[in-house]
Amino acid sequence: MSWAHALHLARRFVGSLLPGEPAPPDRAWVATTLSEDEMVLWGRMSAADRRHAVGVARRAEQALGEDATRPVIAAALLHDVGKVVSGLGTFARVAATVAAMTGPSRLPARFGQYLDHDRLGGDLLEQAGSHPLTVAWAHEHHRPPERWSVPLATGRALKAADDD
Repeated sequence: MSWAHALHLARRFVGSLLPGEPAPPDRAWVATTLSEDEMVLWGRMSAADRRHAVGVARRAEQALGEDATRPVIAAALLHDVGKVVSGLGTFARVAATVAAMTGPSRLPARFGQYLDHDRLGGDLLEQAGSHPLTVAWAHEHHRPPERWSVPLATGRALKAADDD
């Protein structure tokens, strides 16, 4: 694991310990951006994941300007939605991440679901009728750029916004 990735994980951990929902103006913005079915999925995410998602979407919007279309912003807001399947809290997520790095052959099922959140999230978004770009980014956001199906500039902006 790189130092940049470790720092990103540490920031996410600290942020996940803070209480509170996204600010009311951010919640209103999200409600005007996502479809009704996507809003249901967004509402299932933890408050910490929703705060993170708003930050990712705002940074992506700033980086992309007029190329920050509704499907791109939805991708930023919902890229981690698959984490809801596992139902793990902050400390169990840390345990799953550490367990995956140490390479045990058998992980608890919920750890596996958490670690597979990209595939599960893409599937949830597909079922919700999300735009193909939104679905693709959920599936692909942990893949290397050469395995992205989204436009490279879009993927780079979304990845940079997520890693900030």
